[in-house]
Amino acid sequence: MPSNAILEAKKAKVEQLTELVKNSVAGVLVDYKGITVEEDTKLRKELREAGVNYFVEKNSFLSRAFKNCGIEGLDDVLNGTTAIALSNDDQTAPARILGEFAEKSGDKFNLKAGYIEGGIYDAAGVEKLSKIPSKEVLLAQLVGSLQGPMQKLAATLQAVADKKNEEVA
Repeated sequence: MPSNAILEAKKAKVEQLTELVKNSVAGVLVDYKGITVEEDTKLRKELREAGVNYFVEKNSFLSRAFKNCGIEGLDDVLNGTTAIALSNDDQTAPARILGEFAEKSGDKFNLKAGYIEGGIYDAAGVEKLSKIPSKEVLLAQLVGSLQGPMQKLAATLQAVADKKNEEVA
């Protein structure tokens, strides 16, 4: 039977995980078995640069943390090797980065499931999420689509002004 110190340490770890999950807007679970240290290091660097917290954790701890946060439906994928990527501000960053990595690595790195603000996604759902561009790209596309009609309007108004100036002259 485990000692009280060990049980308290485990409870503290679950509480820490619970806080991380509560503070996140999105999370993705992956099966990382089979990737090399070099690939893992490169992946961790990319995730860190995007502000995503990525770590390996015991399935039982993750299960308890999800239950504490009211996130149901992930227990089925909490088996084998599990790593989790959490983002506190970008809903698509974990799925986008891990989805791209999974695509490149073949069968040795697999998406398991994920969540965005409490909504649960299976592996196929996370893969679809991974295709959504980043917030910055979406905003740039929006600005570009708004800019085109404005430029046409400005050109039309300038042409009208030029024509009136010619008539006056």
